[in-house]
Amino acid sequence: MTAGTIIVTGAGGLVGSESVAYFIEAGFRVVGIDNDMRSYFFGEEASTAGRVERLERDYHGDFRCERIDIRDQERIDAVIRREKRDLVAVIHTAAQPSHDWAAKQPHLDFDINARSTLNLLQAVRDHVPDATFVFTSTNKVYGDRPNDLPLLEQDTRYELPSSHKWFKGIDTSMSVDRSLHSLFGVSKLAADLLVQEYGRYFQMPTVCFRAGCLTGPRHDGAELHGFLSYLVRCAVSGREYTIYGYKGKQVRDNLHSRDLVRAFHEVIQRPRIAAVYNIGGGRASNCSVLEAIEVCREVTGRELRYDVCDRARKGDHIWWISDNSIFQADYPGWRVTRNVRDIIEEIVAENAERWVYEQCF
Repeated sequence: MTAGTIIVTGAGGLVGSESVAYFIEAGFRVVGIDNDMRSYFFGEEASTAGRVERLERDYHGDFRCERIDIRDQERIDAVIRREKRDLVAVIHTAAQPSHDWAAKQPHLDFDINARSTLNLLQAVRDHVPDATFVFTSTNKVYGDRPNDLPLLEQDTRYELPSSHKWFKGIDTSMSVDRSLHSLFGVSKLAADLLVQEYGRYFQMPTVCFRAGCLTGPRHDGAELHGFLSYLVRCAVSGREYTIYGYKGKQVRDNLHSRDLVRAFHEVIQRPRIAAVYNIGGGRASNCSVLEAIEVCREVTGRELRYDVCDRARKGDHIWWISDNSIFQADYPGWRVTRNVRDIIEEIVAENAERWVYEQCF
């Protein structure tokens, strides 16, 4: 007997596939939703189709994936209606994830990120309002507001003064107003607010995780999305990497997808109404681009060829480290278990041979 059913959108992506594996191993049955839009966004090398097929083989009987578009309101409603008897949670990870790409097709970006979230929320409200709705939001909902912080330039990174209130990480009190968001940031903020509102207005158990950089060996990083995975891929395969702006000293915290999914499980076990958390590697797992390049060199034994472009991406953050303390106060059993070096070593171990082989053809 299973612990119940969990629906995972974007089941072939980084967080989606990690969620599938984790929750099946935890005793749940999982229904995935994934139509491989990632290959449309970033090309065939970023396709999720192969990973979905592997998950179906590895977890035959406990996992199946519906190849449907989350913009299809009727089919989304039908899936949730069909699964409502045993449905414990919906984990919504499907998205158009790149702020550069969003500017190319803003209607599609908004439909995928915002309207599709509304489709899912309303279907859950109609059929199983007690199911926990977990939304993978983003720190981009704050726009470029973090760039107003009094950052200090150091040899390899920008950094906040240790006396600053957000030195240990930025919390959810940061304003989302009066800043440049990128169109991606706007579509994700709209979805984030919808998730909160369905929680507050209809008293549904919902949670928004406003994540920094999410990463891990399941990530098929591309130039427009997936910083650490793509950086490691360039180091292994010999591709040249381009740093956009800030001399490569921009700082990101990096959270392993397994650690994020463990946070999902904590919430599903003890859900709250309209919860919102910043979550990321925090002070335990962060780096600048230059620092990540050095770790890649140490781990792979290869020099990474890179070029520095003076032009930063619109709305990009110079410095972001998440404050995990509010989530940890609510769920004290959770912590970050892997730092940047751990993650890079794991990415190399699981992907290097494949990436080198692909480079030969």
